[in-house]
Amino acid sequence: MQTPLTTRRIDPSSWPMLALFIILHLACFAAIWTGVHASDVILCTALYFIRMFGVTAGYHRYFAHRAFKAGRVMQFFLAFLAQTSLQAGALWWAAKHRDHHKYSDTPLDSHSPRQYGFWFSHVGWIFNAQAQKCDYERIPEFMEYPELRWLDRNHWVPGTVLGFAVWLIGGWSALVVGFFWSTVILWHSTFCINSLVHVFGRQRYLTGDDSRNNWLFALVSMGEGWHNNHHYYMASARQGFKWWEVDLTYYILRGMAAVGLVSDLREPPAHVLAGRPLTDGLKDRVAGHLAQSFNADRIVKKMQKRWAELNPGASFEEWRARWAEQLSHAPEQVLQKIHAELPSFEQLYRRARRNFARTPAMEEIINRAREKLAHAVLLRLSTPAATITA
Repeated sequence: MQTPLTTRRIDPSSWPMLALFIILHLACFAAIWTGVHASDVILCTALYFIRMFGVTAGYHRYFAHRAFKAGRVMQFFLAFLAQTSLQAGALWWAAKHRDHHKYSDTPLDSHSPRQYGFWFSHVGWIFNAQAQKCDYERIPEFMEYPELRWLDRNHWVPGTVLGFAVWLIGGWSALVVGFFWSTVILWHSTFCINSLVHVFGRQRYLTGDDSRNNWLFALVSMGEGWHNNHHYYMASARQGFKWWEVDLTYYILRGMAAVGLVSDLREPPAHVLAGRPLTDGLKDRVAGHLAQSFNADRIVKKMQKRWAELNPGASFEEWRARWAEQLSHAPEQVLQKIHAELPSFEQLYRRARRNFARTPAMEEIINRAREKLAHAVLLRLSTPAATITA
């Protein structure tokens, strides 16, 4: 069962993996001694894009979302290719990613920058045991294949085989520049989809989370940067919904489908592209995100400071008693007073325009957000924790 993270600390059990992670980063500097040759840079570029295709076509679009079909041999190849990126097993990756979509940008999303900050969402969660847990029951259709289960348990094998082959064929400079450089760059390009692309970019569709479309990361990640499109309709093999949204992974999949290597590439239906009606649940979720982007504690402290200025010598116990009395006799009047302390409609509107896709329902969403923020302030006023600190 998925639960909010209780700590963002690195677990001792993850120290060996963290040490290897750091060593591979430091190994990139060995190019000072091995030299950097044109052939190594070409190899680095080739390995980056080949393995990025494995990540986005294999890990993501096939295993996590079943966006196309592949035979048993091809699916093993996709899993093997994806795991040469050294980003864990394909089954673990897919199960964890399905949780990401189910709980996106809520406390149950292990790598949400909204909930846990940029660095934790970018890389820290990898070394947190609680964040690493996944439920393999989320991917029953793949757990029936013993070869995939073996590959998932031995997820380090494909990357190790590739690294050894690069060293055997090209020597130390090929290993350092071609393999180590491309691996580290690939890691951070992939991690940026979890972190930066939930912060920077634009929303075309209202999804109830912070997913963005970012053309720069779409180029770097072979189409994954059209992240808001993907969160809107995650079953599609094509993530660049518009003709000008470059999606290299989709183009390659189209070519593979033409020669029979894969089949049944799923596309977003016309009614989805036109925009689906917003449900009350989605409006409420967006309103909740908008309300949480304002600090209710700060609003309460501002109210307390004003009380202190207007009533010199009065204690906060008196202030709290006054609020408690008003709450018991005229709660609606208290809410009206709280509303006067909240950010204005225009302030909420500007933030909503900056963070979310445009929608005719925005006024309704903002009104819901103000109510949620008002009740958050009211909750703090009615509990002992709402006292100002020096």
